[in-house]
Amino acid sequence: MNRLKDKVALITGAALGIGASAANLMAQEGAKVAVTDISDAEGKAGAAKICAVGGDAAYFHHDVSREEDWIKVIDQTIARFGRLDVVVNNAGIGPEGNAEETTFADYRKVISINLDGVFLGVKYGIKGLKQCNSRGSIINLSSIEGLVGDPNLAAYNATKGGVLLLTKSAALHCAKSGSGIRVNSIHPGYILTPMVQTLIDESPDGDAKLAALIALHPVGHLGSADDIGWGIVYLASDEAKFIAGSALVIDGAYTAQ
Repeated sequence: MNRLKDKVALITGAALGIGASAANLMAQEGAKVAVTDISDAEGKAGAAKICAVGGDAAYFHHDVSREEDWIKVIDQTIARFGRLDVVVNNAGIGPEGNAEETTFADYRKVISINLDGVFLGVKYGIKGLKQCNSRGSIINLSSIEGLVGDPNLAAYNATKGGVLLLTKSAALHCAKSGSGIRVNSIHPGYILTPMVQTLIDESPDGDAKLAALIALHPVGHLGSADDIGWGIVYLASDEAKFIAGSALVIDGAYTAQ
């Protein structure tokens, strides 16, 4: 219950899926949580759920691709909770499409959310943590698709690979500048979230698609949002004080093959 006591965490894309799990688990461990998303109804409900069980959370509307939204939400979080210690850059989209058929407009949209949004989260996250004199943690959600290629995820691969090396660059900057801020990435396998469920539902044969995704993971099943949420809790906690610039892979042995 106290792994994150007195810490304040901002989590993007926290209305559903991995972000919602992280918000709930971090609150359980004592953190105060800023839930941010563009899905206002679900985000407000998630924050209210945390408060209903004794936690402290607030929802802020937040388009991660907009620089002005980042400036505003960092200020809102510090004004509401008095400080900022953890930024979780979780918001993302994952449309399918190969390099030949993906339109440039669709590619740019994925880049704006999955990569530009993480860059802005790192940039303004560092600024916010330094403003609060916090030797805190920034956690960027990449993917197994940031480590290996998929023929039908060209734009997604590009963004998640970018997140991996952006994380390492930012981690080195923070370490060498003496800020004490740790920056790490997490690389989930296929997790049964609304985004993955959409891939299954939009397939001509959903059952076959689900079976194919499961078959990619030697452990024999997809992950749950909490599998990733607990990894986020760990990297946010002081237990991970010597971990910086690392890529935490949580993928059911997908990339071990």
